[in-house]
Amino acid sequence: MDLISTSSELAASCARLASHEVITVDTEFLRETTYYPLLCVVQMASADEAVVVDALADGLDLKPFFELMANEKVLKVFHAARQDIEIIFHLAATIPHPIFDTQVAAMVLGYGDSIAYDQLVERITGYRPDKTHRFTDWARRPLTEEQLHYAVSDVTHLRDVFVALDADLKKRGRSDWVGSEMEVLTSPRTYDFHPERAWERLKTRVRKPKELAVLMEVAAWREQEAQSRDVPRSRVLKDDTVGDIATHAPTSLERLGSLRSLPKGFERSKWGTEILAAVQRGLARDPATLPKLEKPRGNSNGTAIVELLKVLLRMTSERHAVASKVIATVDDLEQIAADDNAEVGALHGWRRELFGEAALALKHGRLALAIERGRVIKVDRT
Repeated sequence: MDLISTSSELAASCARLASHEVITVDTEFLRETTYYPLLCVVQMASADEAVVVDALADGLDLKPFFELMANEKVLKVFHAARQDIEIIFHLAATIPHPIFDTQVAAMVLGYGDSIAYDQLVERITGYRPDKTHRFTDWARRPLTEEQLHYAVSDVTHLRDVFVALDADLKKRGRSDWVGSEMEVLTSPRTYDFHPERAWERLKTRVRKPKELAVLMEVAAWREQEAQSRDVPRSRVLKDDTVGDIATHAPTSLERLGSLRSLPKGFERSKWGTEILAAVQRGLARDPATLPKLEKPRGNSNGTAIVELLKVLLRMTSERHAVASKVIATVDDLEQIAADDNAEVGALHGWRRELFGEAALALKHGRLALAIERGRVIKVDRT
């Protein structure tokens, strides 16, 4: 294992790694107090070597690393790749490609929902990784020998995990299932957090166009503020506060200050006036330009349908050894209960074949669920 701290060393290491068809990659970063993650360490491994890169080293040019991430001849293997890719995209406007995410592959192969790296390594290799330094301060220098050992072990064991998962996927004919998920992970839209789209990240559900308009404007203001100050969104406004403002649409500092979710006295800060301006922009928006709100479910049995779909989903997950989360989410089930043509992943591709068609059949009475010898089974009613 080598510690890379100069541009020339990094360039030479990346050149060697680029000669391999597959490499493993991981990053260590901090983002508890910032909007943008601070990249501290990069670790990579091929079949021949493993390197740790001190991303905070003075004068270090990360360009060779970014070029390696974009090299189409090299498959980059990550575990839970989204945050690693987000960092690279922010720093270099580059999306690593092609990639393989072992967490997604494990879900497709029935290892459970979002399995942690250390658990996956132990289940596949029998080795139990030391996670003592998981929450260490990676910005502190110099890096300790223990930190370096921890960092490099993340990518060396990942080699064995990849080999095992890749072979199992090919054996079961599920490589394409993982491929479709990689398309989402490597889409720039996944990481391009424009303020005007910030509202899409919120769990808050609004019921009226006016509420949606205010939500969009206040969420956009919060995103811009968090970006400009480089602080987490919650340091500006918490999610439930954004939803509260959207619902009540306060037009005066007095009304803003009366919201229980807002810190006492917040309305008297400079941000109070800016929030009111965002509310006014929302109220002034033309409802015709807004995204369509989800229509209330007309079926009084909607909740019961969703519960039945949950049973079907769990049964499908267990029978095919696929994590239920990668097949469909609860939101997917709710949309399917309301609309046969819902634009959800569960009604497309391999998910539709595995679950979606049966879900629609169950919804319309062409399929029933029954218990036989203590197990839930499907009963064809056509």
